[in-house]
Amino acid sequence: MSGARSHDLVARSLRSVWHPCTQMRHHETSPPIAVAHAHGAWLHDADGRRYFDAISSWWVNLFGHTNARINNALKDQLDRLEHAMLAGFTHEPVVALSEKLSALTGHALGHCFFASDGASAVEIALKMSAHAWRNAGDSNKREFICLQGGYHGETLGALGVTDTPLFREPYEGLLRASHVAASPDARLASPGESASDAALASLERLLQQRQGHIAAVIVEPLVQCASGMAMHGADYLTGVRRLCDAYEVHMIADEIAVGCGRTGSFFACEQAGIWPDFLCLSKGISGGYLPLSLVMARDDIYRAFYDDDVRKGFLHSHSYTGNPMACRAALEVLAIFEDDDVLTRNHVFAAAMTEALQPMAHDPRIANFRQTGMIWACDAMIDGRPDKADFPRRFSAEAARNELLLRPIGNTIYLMPPYILGQHDAAWLAERIQRTFDAVMEAA
Repeated sequence: MSGARSHDLVARSLRSVWHPCTQMRHHETSPPIAVAHAHGAWLHDADGRRYFDAISSWWVNLFGHTNARINNALKDQLDRLEHAMLAGFTHEPVVALSEKLSALTGHALGHCFFASDGASAVEIALKMSAHAWRNAGDSNKREFICLQGGYHGETLGALGVTDTPLFREPYEGLLRASHVAASPDARLASPGESASDAALASLERLLQQRQGHIAAVIVEPLVQCASGMAMHGADYLTGVRRLCDAYEVHMIADEIAVGCGRTGSFFACEQAGIWPDFLCLSKGISGGYLPLSLVMARDDIYRAFYDDDVRKGFLHSHSYTGNPMACRAALEVLAIFEDDDVLTRNHVFAAAMTEALQPMAHDPRIANFRQTGMIWACDAMIDGRPDKADFPRRFSAEAARNELLLRPIGNTIYLMPPYILGQHDAAWLAERIQRTFDAVMEAA
């Protein structure tokens, strides 16, 4: 019977699994999709239906599912070393990955510190910053500045520098407050004004007011993803670097979502011609295969901890830090970038995708069509509609009926596909997104 296998797996899941970023009661009417297998850009459910993974499975799957090169690298690594603690030990995959990533920054950053998820990387950067200042004899610097609408993860430390009310408000009493500077979101600019200039002025006011107390400023370079794909120019990053230098505070670049080629360069900060003091990576670095995150730091940060006194060391740890399997997957991801000239290929696809989406860009029911690298976004004009709050779920359900995996953020429809698509995929994808949008907007 069609649907029987999916129905059984979904029923078992809802009895036993607490799904993330989900109001579980909604699954009574919008059940999760029971994925059975996947290949390339396609996910297949237990009953043979397929879904084009247009958001790279939460922005992690860069080179398609069951990628042959990454599969083979992991099979080889599995017979060599699956895991060893990184305290007191080391191994080739973690060393080689650290070396290659440092080389990609021209060795401006290095000494990679590993964890397993993006929020942990943010926690590490925050702790490193405050601890580095303390080791340098400046223990007053233990406050942080984040940006309006910024998102950096959902552990308590990361939530402390997150300004997304949906995630932050239930835990407000548990959090250490940070200072919030204006967002450089281009949509916020008044006519004739620069959103970046206004945001930099806001940041400088905070740095002046709390001079001597700020440890670091944390930003998402070029795109604030979770707040609705808010995009800004590289000039903002240049300004942040200048202000951090002037007021002697650290700059933390959270490239968890925007790194690994997503914005058009391997690191988003490259487009501003600057390097932060800390750079956080996760998501796409392992190609969507295994949990992996890391923080890269400048040499002067590392030297602040280098001492005979163990209390001056950075004693943070994770059991799976630098896992050889995850690092081997990441090494293969970097090899694919180099061997296949991925950034150039992405540029060609991005131009085709932007052209294919022009009908939506000019649709009067759409506002703020925007694109940075391999990210496209637009805002559905749904103010005043009775189904406004339900728009993301209704859109996702209609997208699934059109063989698409898409998850709007509020009224923002976005696209973050894997890096394996050709120009023919652009036309098909644009047509299916338009079809989905039309159906949702025309529904009573």
